[in-house]
Amino acid sequence: MKILFWGTPAYAVPTLDALHEAGHTIVGVVTQPDRRRGRGKQLVPSPVKERAEELGLPVFTPERIRKDDDCKSELAALGADVSVVVAFGQILPKDVLQQPPLGCWNGHGSLLPRWRGAGPIQWALLEGDQETGVGIMAMEEGLDTGPVLLEQRTPIQLLDSSNVLAERLSSLTAELMVQAMPLIEAAGPGPEEERLARLNVRVQAEESTYARMLEKQDYQLDWSASALGIHRKVMGLHPGAFTHWQGKRLKLLRTEPLIERLKNQLSAEARKLVGQWPTGEDPPGTILGVIEDLGLVVSSSGCPLLIREAQLEGKARSTAPVLLQQLKATQGDRIGDG
Repeated sequence: MKILFWGTPAYAVPTLDALHEAGHTIVGVVTQPDRRRGRGKQLVPSPVKERAEELGLPVFTPERIRKDDDCKSELAALGADVSVVVAFGQILPKDVLQQPPLGCWNGHGSLLPRWRGAGPIQWALLEGDQETGVGIMAMEEGLDTGPVLLEQRTPIQLLDSSNVLAERLSSLTAELMVQAMPLIEAAGPGPEEERLARLNVRVQAEESTYARMLEKQDYQLDWSASALGIHRKVMGLHPGAFTHWQGKRLKLLRTEPLIERLKNQLSAEARKLVGQWPTGEDPPGTILGVIEDLGLVVSSSGCPLLIREAQLEGKARSTAPVLLQQLKATQGDRIGDG
């Protein structure tokens, strides 16, 4: 089939590769414009643009596709049979959705209708979901409201971070999108309602959850929260969740909640620490233990939290013993005081 691909971050690259390797003709790739990044504020292309250029594919970078009539005309002239969208980063208007005769199909990183919106992976981790997955959805004007053609589930592990889970879901999206293409092609063109009926899609339930955009204050840790809640924030917002240490920002990158009921889900090293410190006797954020080969054990609400990897402001990310040398922390010190 002739496919017009829409995507921007690294998450979308495996799907582009998989469709290309499956023998489909990628007539064009639409991605976000180059953005200024880093200390030098150099213009940097999106991962999808970089990969598309490596594959020799034509690339389009509209600032706002909704208002770019010239770009819409160029895309229509490509004669794509179908559009495939994975984390493009803009909402497609109705006239763009109606262009390809076989429709526009989105690879979404959640089990719809749970976590519609731009941050489904982060919110699944933040809310402690036990499983998540990906779905191939027929696109509508509404945000992630379309019927689902295929779906694949995967369990969420306690120690999964958002980047680890994103890699897993990215691979699943690629596999599922390749499976979806022959089904979509076999259903053929025609009125949308009839096409979707031939595909036997699943209409989403009315009750949904929305993955709202994250704000700066979401990333700051509160040591009066439970160890599990803090851990979910660290892993779900990886690598951005932060606290403070002696006036400097400290990003937490890997933690483990030392909870008896979750003991079997912890690393072998962390399991040995469960139950060693009485709970509730020290103020939240108190350093209970400095363990040379593991990290810091810190009090929170309910049970301690093990900090295994972090990044102190002005330093590189590090684990024990380097992290402990940088912090020079001792038992009884308080973490989190800004």
